[in-house]
Amino acid sequence: MGKRIIQRARGKGGPRYRAPSHRYVGKVKYGFKKGEVVDIVHDPGRDAPLAKVKTDEKEVFIIAAEGLKVGDTVDLEGEAKIGNVLPLSKIPKGSSIFAIENYPGSGPKLCCSPGTRALIVSHEAKKVIVQMPSKEFKSLNPKCLATIGIPAGGGRRDKPFVKAGQKFYLMKARNRLWPRTSGVKMNPVDHPFGGRTKPGIPMTVSRHAPPGAKVGSIAARRTGRRKKK
Repeated sequence: MGKRIIQRARGKGGPRYRAPSHRYVGKVKYGFKKGEVVDIVHDPGRDAPLAKVKTDEKEVFIIAAEGLKVGDTVDLEGEAKIGNVLPLSKIPKGSSIFAIENYPGSGPKLCCSPGTRALIVSHEAKKVIVQMPSKEFKSLNPKCLATIGIPAGGGRRDKPFVKAGQKFYLMKARNRLWPRTSGVKMNPVDHPFGGRTKPGIPMTVSRHAPPGAKVGSIAARRTGRRKKK
């Protein structure tokens, strides 16, 4: 018999697949009014560097904007300059923003990867239209917070790994399974996509399929590339 497929083993939640969150720096959140950047740190769980902001009561971490440095002030009630955190209603039209809240108080959720940014398109009565990096337009609450600028660390992926060992240590930092073997390269006993006759069966699978067969497009409404309008 073959082994349990990776999807089934990952679902069990063993240490092999569990994220090493004890190594991470901490949670990224807003929850302050004004503070000073005391350090720029690397978080193994993120690609973008974090800025440690010291306020009167506590220290918090936010995603560092490109150009932000130690000694700068981060103000939630200040002017619209790079590094400041403001509600969408107070950010001028055409500004680049990142680390956007989904709803007021949710914390930074959107556009957190290095080098990505969204644009303020327009301000309306009860919503702000934001253009996401995917060119999609999203309507958000004007009270949602966002950081002005672009996340630091852009261009990180332009440098090649050169050696397999460097890729190994990158994956090990987040406990990701690497290298991965494609399902179609396996034998039929090891994966539903394995064997000579595959692909040749649909990749869609029922929502109620047993664990060993629940791979591919689960309960997909449609498959294939969409036609350009």
